[in-house]
Amino acid sequence: MLDAETKRKIDNCRDILVGKIPDPKSQVEQITIALIYKFMDDMDQLSIDQGGKPSFFTGDFQKYSWSSIFDRRLGGQEILNLYGEALIKMNQNPNIPQLFRDIFKNAFLPYRDPETLRLFLKEISGFTYDHSERLGDAFEYLLSVLSSQGEAGQFRTPRHIIDFIVNVVDPQLNQTVLDPACGTAGFLISAYKHILKNNPKLSVNQKQRLMNNFVGYDISADMVRLSLVNMYLHGFQQPHIFEYDTLTYEDKWGETYDIIMANPPFMTPKGGIRPHSRFSIQAKRSEVLFVDYIAEHLNPGGRAGVIVPEGIIFQSQNAYKALRKMLVENYLWAVVSLPAGVFNPYSGVKTSILFMDKSLAKRIDKILFVKIENDGFDLGAQRRKIDKDDLPAACEFLKIYKSKIENYKSKLEDSLFAHAVLKSEIAKSGDYNLSGDRYRAFDLHRKSECPMVELKELCEYVRGVTYSKEDEVEDGGIGILRANNIDQSSGRLNFSEIKLVRSDLEFRNDQKLCKDDILICAASGSKEHIGKVAISDKDYDYYFGGFMAVLRCKSNILPQYLYHQLKTEKFREHVETDTVGVNIRNLKFSTVSSFKIPLPPLDVQEKIVAEINGYQKIIDAARQIVQSYKPSIKIDPSWPMVSLEKVFKLSSGRGLTQKERVNGPYAVYGGNGITGNHNEYFLENPTLIIGRVGEYCGAVHITEPKSWVTDNALYVTAYLIEINQNYLAHVLRQTNINQYAKVGGQPSISQSTVASIKVPIPSIDEQKQIVAQIEAEQKIVNENKKLIEIFEQKIKDTIAEVLGEK
Repeated sequence: MLDAETKRKIDNCRDILVGKIPDPKSQVEQITIALIYKFMDDMDQLSIDQGGKPSFFTGDFQKYSWSSIFDRRLGGQEILNLYGEALIKMNQNPNIPQLFRDIFKNAFLPYRDPETLRLFLKEISGFTYDHSERLGDAFEYLLSVLSSQGEAGQFRTPRHIIDFIVNVVDPQLNQTVLDPACGTAGFLISAYKHILKNNPKLSVNQKQRLMNNFVGYDISADMVRLSLVNMYLHGFQQPHIFEYDTLTYEDKWGETYDIIMANPPFMTPKGGIRPHSRFSIQAKRSEVLFVDYIAEHLNPGGRAGVIVPEGIIFQSQNAYKALRKMLVENYLWAVVSLPAGVFNPYSGVKTSILFMDKSLAKRIDKILFVKIENDGFDLGAQRRKIDKDDLPAACEFLKIYKSKIENYKSKLEDSLFAHAVLKSEIAKSGDYNLSGDRYRAFDLHRKSECPMVELKELCEYVRGVTYSKEDEVEDGGIGILRANNIDQSSGRLNFSEIKLVRSDLEFRNDQKLCKDDILICAASGSKEHIGKVAISDKDYDYYFGGFMAVLRCKSNILPQYLYHQLKTEKFREHVETDTVGVNIRNLKFSTVSSFKIPLPPLDVQEKIVAEINGYQKIIDAARQIVQSYKPSIKIDPSWPMVSLEKVFKLSSGRGLTQKERVNGPYAVYGGNGITGNHNEYFLENPTLIIGRVGEYCGAVHITEPKSWVTDNALYVTAYLIEINQNYLAHVLRQTNINQYAKVGGQPSISQSTVASIKVPIPSIDEQKQIVAQIEAEQKIVNENKKLIEIFEQKIKDTIAEVLGEK
C-alpha cells in the first residue's frame, strides 16, 4: 500500500533532482539505484546488529557503505566523488549477487553538484529496510508518475488483496506456483510466506527446495530486475524470474503449474496483441489472453486466482463470451467483485477476482458470487484505513463453501454478501455474463447494492476548444457549441444558434461532440448555466467551446444512466458549492470528478434507464403539447373591427416602491404579471391589464380579485360596450400589442396608442363560445402540465431509490 510518507519522500527526491535531471525517466533510474544501494547497506547493518558480518560492503567496497558516504569528515565534493565512483564500480563488486551487479551495470551520476547530491541522499536515508515492499511501493509510484503504468495497464496490487487471493487459493508445500505477469513478485512472496506460516518447522534444506517452486514472468526488464531484488531480500538466493512475453513467446508454453496467481495488465496496445496460435481463445485483448493462458497452464488439479477488469465479466464481443463459456464449463468456481478504487492512486478501474479449480469445477454445477463492499480502506486517492473490511469474512466464507460444496445442491439463499448460481442459468442467455447481481432480483431500496463511485472512475473529462473573438465568422466556418446550445428545461441539445469560427483553425478530434457524450457547461457568467448537461444522440460535426466540456463514459457505466444522475438536484448543489470566479464562474475538473453516484451493475443500469426513458417519452409528448399550444381565434371577416377607445377606458397603475410594499394577502401586478404581495388593494374584481413599459410592454393579463396594479401597467377602469373580458384578453394577445410600442431607451406604449388599436368584436354569444373552446383546450394543456409534473417526479423517485433515499 502506497503510504503518504513514502509518496512524500519520492516526490521530494524528484523535486531535488528536477533542476539537474529534467528527464523523468532518468530521475526514476537515479532514485531506484539509490534505494537499492541504501537497502543493501540496511541489510549489512541488520546482519551486524544480529552479531553477523556485512555481506555487500566488504573488502575494497567497504569504503562505499552508506555510513562511509555520510562520514562528517568528508566535504561535499568528496562525498560526490565517492558516491559517483561507487555507482560506476558497484557492478564489479564480487560480494553482491549477479542480479545486483546487473542493476548497477552502466550506472553513473549524471550531475556534479554536491549540494543537490547531499539533499538527495539525505532524503533517501529516510527509507529504511523493514520490509522490501517499500522498494516496490517507491518504484511503482515512480512509474505512476511517469504514466508508464497506465500505458501498459500495469497497476500495483495492494498487499491486502494479494494476501486475500493467496489465502483463498491456499498454495501448499511442494506445489509449484507461477505468476505470468509478476511485476514486483508480490504474489510469489505472499504465497511463500503463506506456506511458511502453515509449515513453521521446515528445515533450511526444505525451505531451499520450496523456493525452487516459485516462478515469475514479466515483459518489462525493469520489473524483472525489481522482482529479482525483492525475492533475494526475502531469502531467495536464485529466484526464478524471467523476462518473458507471456502472450507472444512460445518457449514456456509446455510448462504447467499447480497454482497460478496474477494481476495481469489490463491495457491492450493499439492494434491489439499478436499472440501465437496455441491459445484456445482467438483474441487480441491482453486481459482475455492472460486469463486463457492461466486456465490452460493449470495442472489437472490446479488452482488459480486472477484479478480481471470488468470487461471480462460482461463484454459482449465473441472472444469475451467464448472465454467465459470455457471458464464456466471447465475452471471457475467463484467470482469476487471488488469495489472500484481498490487500485487507487494508480487507477480507479473496477475489478473482480476469478477463482479457478480444475478438479472442483468438474464436480459442481454452480458458481459462487461474492460482493466486497469495503476492503479496509476508503476508496479515495489516499486510501486511508477504515474500520470496515469484508475481506476476512469473505475469505472464511469462500473456504467453508469450498470445503462443503458437495452439500450445496441448489442455490444458496440470496444475501447481500454472496449467492450461488447454477451454471445452467448462467449459460441460458448464451453470453455467460459473470455479473452476480444479474442473477437475482435487484432491490433498488437496498442502498448497499449500489457502491458510491466518484465520476473520475467512470468517465473522462475533456475540455473544449479555445479561440479568439477575431476567429469568429458569419458563415462557412467550423461549428462551435456553447452553453446556449443546451436547453435548460429539457436538457436537450439545441442547434438553432451555432457559433462559427475560421475553417483553417486546427482542433483535436476528441474535442468534437460524439455519440453518448454528455455535454456540460463548465464556465459561464450565469450561475444557472454552470453544470447544466445534455446527452448527444449521435456523432456531430461540431466542436465544443472552451467554456464547455464533455464526459465520456468508460465501460462500467451507461451514458444515459450517468446523464440522469447529473440532472439531479444533488449534482446541482455539488456544483454550486465549488465554482470559482467573479465575472466568469468556472467549474473545476476536481469538482466534477469528485461527485459520487451509485453504481449498480450494467444490466440494472439498463433497467433503470429503460424505466426513466419510458417516463421521459410521456414527458416529451406532454411538453410538446404545452409548448406548442397557443390560443388561436379564427377571425371571421364579417366581424366588425372596433377601436379600443370604444371598448374600454384605461388608467395607469399606482406607483408602489419596494420600500412601500408591505407583505400581505393581495397580489401585486406589473407588466409581467404577479410581482409580489401587498397588504392593500385597489381593484375589487378581476381586471384586464396591459404592460406599459419595458420587456413586457403589451403583455396582457387578467388580475385576481382584490389586487394592486403598479404603474408599469395600464388597467381597464370601465367597459363602454358589452364584452366578454376573457375573449378580449385572448384577442389582444393574438393582436400582439407590443408591435405598436415606441422604442427609445426601452419599449413603452401610451394609453392613446392602445386606444387607437382596432380588434374584431363578434356577438357576445360568439365571444362566449370562443372562450369556452379555449378554456376546454387549456384544460387539456393544464392536464399535460400536470402529467409532466407527475412523471418528472417519477424520474426523481427512481433516482432517489438508487440513491437509497426512498
